[in-house]
Amino acid sequence: MPEKLSVAAAQISTVPEDINTNLEAHLDYIAQARAQGCDLVVFPELSLTGYTLSDESFQLARSRHSKVVRQIAEASEGITTQFGFIEEGPAAQFYNATLAVRNGEIRHLHRKVNLPSYGNLDENKHFATGRFMETAQLDDTWRYAILICADAWNPALVHLAAMNGATLLSVPISSSIDAVDGEFSNPNGWDLAVRFYAMMYGMPVVMTNRVGDEGVNRFWGGSAIIDAHGRVLQQAGDQPELLIAELDYNQVREARFHLPTVRDSNFALIQREVNRLSEVLGVPDSVRE
Repeated sequence: MPEKLSVAAAQISTVPEDINTNLEAHLDYIAQARAQGCDLVVFPELSLTGYTLSDESFQLARSRHSKVVRQIAEASEGITTQFGFIEEGPAAQFYNATLAVRNGEIRHLHRKVNLPSYGNLDENKHFATGRFMETAQLDDTWRYAILICADAWNPALVHLAAMNGATLLSVPISSSIDAVDGEFSNPNGWDLAVRFYAMMYGMPVVMTNRVGDEGVNRFWGGSAIIDAHGRVLQQAGDQPELLIAELDYNQVREARFHLPTVRDSNFALIQREVNRLSEVLGVPDSVRE
């Protein structure tokens, strides 16, 4: 039973709307991660296309069975690769998606659930909403969930991932300095959030951001690998980098034994209250009465 896991965060700079150039960067980083014995490599959100979105972004969409997906899958011999792309699903629906591939095969797909429409973000103008929070087996020991950027700002999705058996959380993001208005700090916010989730659920986190500029977006990097106690094992700066760290499943066992958040979650209560509140929240008092 493999208890140690070597994971990598591929912090890259993408060329907007240039899938071929970005593909070469993916193949290069996958080869580096394989050469260093990594079991998993996580790329940023929309790593194949860049984050710049427009009314023509649908032209960059690819199906799960496209040539570029096949190339990445075939390059991922002995390693699980998670990468971001615009997925064209059934009925010409377009999703901000992250795909996990290994040994030439598709292993898991996550479609972004929380599409932000605040600050300078307008994803819900371009994408359909994902509707599921699933997890997938990485090997005989580790099970992972993928939350794409704003998904991780919905604590309920993190809770669902942990309840659904995840012992590792992948968080591919495209976080720019100026994405959110006011005094909110994206670097500080992400640092706090991923360390909190890792500590609260005894669930290591691989968070991968991008670097470079795309239009008004200035991506700050800061990719990080966090252990099950919320401690930063490795953190990147603001340049392209392959970040690598080793995770230990025994640490997950210890963390969850001493802080049993997952064990003590009252799922029946949550389900009952969600059902109750869905009937009354946002409903005027005059209608309720």
